[in-house]
Amino acid sequence: MAIYDTLGATYGRTRQPDARIAAQIHAALGNAADVINVGAGTGSYEPPQTVLAVEPSQIMLAQRPPRSAPAVRAVAERLPVRDNAADAVMALLTVHHWSDLAAGIAELRRVARRRIVILTWDQRIFRERFWLVREYLPQAAAFDDTRAIPTDRLATLLGGAHQEPVHVPHDCTDGFGAAYWRRPHAYLDPQVRAGISMLAQTGEDVLAPGLAQLTDDLATGHWHDRHADLIALDTIDVGYRLLVTDL
Repeated sequence: MAIYDTLGATYGRTRQPDARIAAQIHAALGNAADVINVGAGTGSYEPPQTVLAVEPSQIMLAQRPPRSAPAVRAVAERLPVRDNAADAVMALLTVHHWSDLAAGIAELRRVARRRIVILTWDQRIFRERFWLVREYLPQAAAFDDTRAIPTDRLATLLGGAHQEPVHVPHDCTDGFGAAYWRRPHAYLDPQVRAGISMLAQTGEDVLAPGLAQLTDDLATGHWHDRHADLIALDTIDVGYRLLVTDL
């Protein structure tokens, strides 16, 4: 997780929570009286009833807004809290970074009294539906193949889970991987790429040929001709999923 001491430096600028995704996450948490956020990063999507944030990167912790929930530097595999510490535990776009997935999920189950909510993605759907990795940056998709957690495996470790699609708005304010699906020029911005781990960790040299092709296709209008159907869409499903488990 030390990687986020480098990758996380721009998160405060490019990864602002999107209100529509926040509403879906908060609805999934239900009527939990208290929530622990594991792999909390800069605090995106934390509901008002959050009582503790757990994050291993000091760089990420330093970007948490004033008056955020109390935060502790620790890893998911060893949560520094007692059993049954909160009604709900959430872990958003983080499980693919954990060094021991089974241990981390076991810790979520130990700490949560009633519910676990995890935001992740289905790599098979992402590869197929997201034009950026399908057409321009297959190297980034190959990198994600090495770390993406199959949602069925995650559900099994959780002891069962309900899966909800998380549709990405065309003007999504949270600059994660597919956030700019209808704003292709954004992927040419190094600061945007720095806030997307699959691109930042794949490396600029590896991405350069695909980005050059995207630059050319945008200049000639080929991208817009090929993806005219996307312009009419307000949201898209490219595989992001909420997994909700009741204990």
